[in-house]
Amino acid sequence: MLTSCAPKLGYKNVSVQELQSASEPNRIVLDVRQPEEYLSGHVPGARLLPLGEVSLKASGLSKNVPIYVICHSGNRSQQASQTLAQLGFKDIRNVQGGILAWQSAGYPLER
Repeated sequence: MLTSCAPKLGYKNVSVQELQSASEPNRIVLDVRQPEEYLSGHVPGARLLPLGEVSLKASGLSKNVPIYVICHSGNRSQQASQTLAQLGFKDIRNVQGGILAWQSAGYPLER
């Protein structure tokens, strides 16, 4: 029997297409970029929570709803997703490719 030494992520990686088609009425989209990046354009309905503030302000979020985490390219969102999982959030979804992939797919930005 083979076993993996890789740690469990605690979150799921999803595509921008999965985010775009997500229909959960209570879902949260967190944009973990800096305020100036967020203001230049973000996923419609996304909430700004910069990566450096995730640990401090995550307590204001429900732990039992789907949370999609997005950034510029996917690196910061991965870090934020790990942090949220460590804080006990149950349904974290890291949006791979970030805003770059969102724009490449032709999806709209809110400003």
